[in-house]
Amino acid sequence: MAGNSSGAVVVTGGSTGIGRATALFLDRKGYRVFAGVRKEDDAKALSEAGSDRLAPITIDVTEERSISAAEQEVQRAVGKDGLVGVINNAGVGGGGPIEVTPIDDFRDALEVNLIGQVAVTQAFLPLIRKAKGTIVFIASIGGRVASPFLSPYNTSKFGIEALGESLRHELRPWDIDVVIVEPGSIDTDIWEKGAETMRDRISKMPENARRLYGKQMVRFGEVLTETASRGISPEKVAKVIHKAIASDNPRHRYLVGTDAKIGARLKGTLPDRTFSKLAGRQMKMPTDVPPE
Repeated sequence: MAGNSSGAVVVTGGSTGIGRATALFLDRKGYRVFAGVRKEDDAKALSEAGSDRLAPITIDVTEERSISAAEQEVQRAVGKDGLVGVINNAGVGGGGPIEVTPIDDFRDALEVNLIGQVAVTQAFLPLIRKAKGTIVFIASIGGRVASPFLSPYNTSKFGIEALGESLRHELRPWDIDVVIVEPGSIDTDIWEKGAETMRDRISKMPENARRLYGKQMVRFGEVLTETASRGISPEKVAKVIHKAIASDNPRHRYLVGTDAKIGARLKGTLPDRTFSKLAGRQMKMPTDVPPE
């Protein structure tokens, strides 16, 4: 439907990880890249790493004024040519036991990971329509398979799956492709940050909450650290994103990484109870209930 091997793209969350890898990869492929960052140091680092086609722009996906200013800057730069791609990548982790997670923490994660993607998409859609471009949402295997203590993250990624599917139906008359990319374990600092967050949450939890959940959370923090050691390069995700933008007939969803593909296959074929038991064993979560 779309299929653009050149043109201008916007990438949110371009400072690190998948966003940075995607901005630089598309830059090398000849695209004009507007890479969203929040800090001047990150903008400088991207500029130094890329060509003169790569332009860092300030975008805070939770701030309407920031998104609007970024859209106007891109609009002035691309004019009637529009955008061939918007890659909604900005996101945060966060988590803890649902029972004791501060509701504002849950709300903040959804604001960045889900509502922010809606706001960015709304702002840049008129430019996408001009070029019959492709909208890409970075979800996760965590948008199909939920983990303990990551409910804000998983909830937002499940939401991205629904958002992308609804938008795909709505934009079909304009031949605009909507693609959801679902990475598994990626070699970025998000996993170690997640382990650090888990340790921090344990230290700040009330004594009764630590008694109820501390043992399980310690184990899950270890799982996150182990996950970091086997993650694939974020550039592999960037290559898939490029493939989707350049393709005349991209898939609706792309699973990236062996663990993502295996997890999705098992989730789709095993009975729910069987899958839950298997996942629990893989995560080696303690099942003993602490004494009252």
